[in-house]
Amino acid sequence: MFPYAPWNIETARAIIAEKQSIPGALLPILHALQEEFGYIDREAEPLIADILNLSRAEIHGVVTFYHDFRHKPAGRHVLKLCRAESCQACGSDALAARAEARLGIAFGATTADGAVTLEPVYCLGLCSVSPSAMLDGKVIGRLDENKLDALLAEADR
Repeated sequence: MFPYAPWNIETARAIIAEKQSIPGALLPILHALQEEFGYIDREAEPLIADILNLSRAEIHGVVTFYHDFRHKPAGRHVLKLCRAESCQACGSDALAARAEARLGIAFGATTADGAVTLEPVYCLGLCSVSPSAMLDGKVIGRLDENKLDALLAEADR
């Protein structure tokens, strides 16, 4: 997951060119760019728009619509806390406040040392074991203060 290659317009052009002929190429291009760089640089949006004959607004709309795409690199670890109704009903608001306080950041931010990015997610599909979280792609159900503290300690390594 980390580290990623530094943003490079030539590499971005090569990735876009490689994927442009795939039916529905936009999402594969965006995924490939994020896989390479860790984020979708704003400079990539007009490149993609030109090659796919779409507007910049369409590209930007897709990037901002899907919560997994980002415009800046994430930390070495990404902690996603579910903010959907089932998790809220089972105490996720208190856990979210605890995570923000322990990390010293708000949702959508990365710790100053680049260790952890804290993100909200609006359903991990684990409603029967709410509240839930995801750390670096690994899902965790029945999240409580002890499990959250363990996740934060793991992410702080």
